[in-house]
Amino acid sequence: MSLHDDAVLVLKGYAPEVAHGDQAELRQAYLDHLARHDDGMWKACGAGHLTASALVIDPERGKVLLTLHRKLRMWLQMGGHCEPQDVRLEAAALREATEESGITGLTLLPGGPVRLDRHPIPSPCNWHLDVQYAALAPAGAAERISEESLELRWFGYEDVPGVADASVVRLLEATRSRL
Repeated sequence: MSLHDDAVLVLKGYAPEVAHGDQAELRQAYLDHLARHDDGMWKACGAGHLTASALVIDPERGKVLLTLHRKLRMWLQMGGHCEPQDVRLEAAALREATEESGITGLTLLPGGPVRLDRHPIPSPCNWHLDVQYAALAPAGAAERISEESLELRWFGYEDVPGVADASVVRLLEATRSRL
């Protein structure tokens, strides 16, 4: 099965609750995008492409690990582009979280994606169609900064709205509702 096929199955299985607002509409937009674009998983797709991210969370300490993104200079969850070696969307999210956090032993929160978030990016790509997961940090996890980050920092749940944009706050809220 291709990553494209896996993404279609993941999205068909994603059943957002009514409380999550635009999630059903985004789910359909992602499925329509993949139906129209065989290359819709890849950065080369000019109409946009799916990306995979994961919010690294330590529920026992009530903290999340955010990265100060080198290019965007914003506090964000870990994530990025799918790669040819990725065979499943959740594996891409876990790979990105592990690479960018430096933490080994992360596990994805069961139940599939937590949220979807579509955001514009500069041409030629135009759109990121982000499939957002949550990754649980193991006890005693030690982060290690990657070249994609200016900084990594653990934030208490209550501190996230003061440093991150609304998308990250919504992802944290959706994640906490599933813990």
